[in-house]
Amino acid sequence: QVQLVESGGGLVQAGGSLRLSCAASGSIFRINVMGWYRQAPGKQRELVAQITSESSTNYADSVKGRFTISRDNAKKTVHLQMNSLKPEDTAVYYCRAWGVITNKGYEDTAWGQGTRVTVSS
Repeated sequence: QVQLVESGGGLVQAGGSLRLSCAASGSIFRINVMGWYRQAPGKQRELVAQITSESSTNYADSVKGRFTISRDNAKKTVHLQMNSLKPEDTAVYYCRAWGVITNKGYEDTAWGQGTRVTVSS
């Protein structure tokens, strides 16, 4: 079974930076798309950014120009560099993988447990 483990969350002042990382494990041969979602208190979970295995990226309008997603296919990791953070970026950030091929077959999607990011004003 695919497992995703996030790290790098924490407390930062507005204008600061954080780098989130997510490592996938579980006899994985390939992950088609990796990405990040976030869920702020009282709000729905929303897509922040995603990246394909060919490094094509997609960002939410609210983070364009401030966040950068990257991945290492060999290490099966995905990162989210977050700059110029705002209080409205405060949320639990979740790693997600789509189209995971393992030695046991295919999994449509997998989620991490989340890492909390708090941006103070």
